[in-house]
Amino acid sequence: MRISRTLHDEIVAHALADAPDECCGLVACRAGEAVEVIRMENTAHSPLRYEMDSGELYRAMMRIDDAGLEPGIIYHSHTRSAPYPSQTDINLAFYPDSLYAIVGTATPQPELRAYTIRGGEVQESALTVV
Repeated sequence: MRISRTLHDEIVAHALADAPDECCGLVACRAGEAVEVIRMENTAHSPLRYEMDSGELYRAMMRIDDAGLEPGIIYHSHTRSAPYPSQTDINLAFYPDSLYAIVGTATPQPELRAYTIRGGEVQESALTVV
């Protein structure tokens, strides 16, 4: 997946702005290219987990679909651990065609990493920042 430096930095900025709580959001994509970051509210307001409001998620997905795009990346942050999917993240990975990106903010330099999660199996996936 290709992502511009601007969109990459927008995701990281969202994670830092919402800390100490986890952030969450979507990235609309077209043909393997990130097009737009859609910030979502973490309705759990928790440093340990995130939840997206079902109505807000539905509206975002319809907006993505209406624009002829796809929900290529689902992102959130880990404020106290490495940017690797937790068991909860794996259990809630309901979009096997999307990448799951996690921003780790527990270290001085935030790190954004992406994964595919299919059938409970986690595989790191490249995010090419252009």
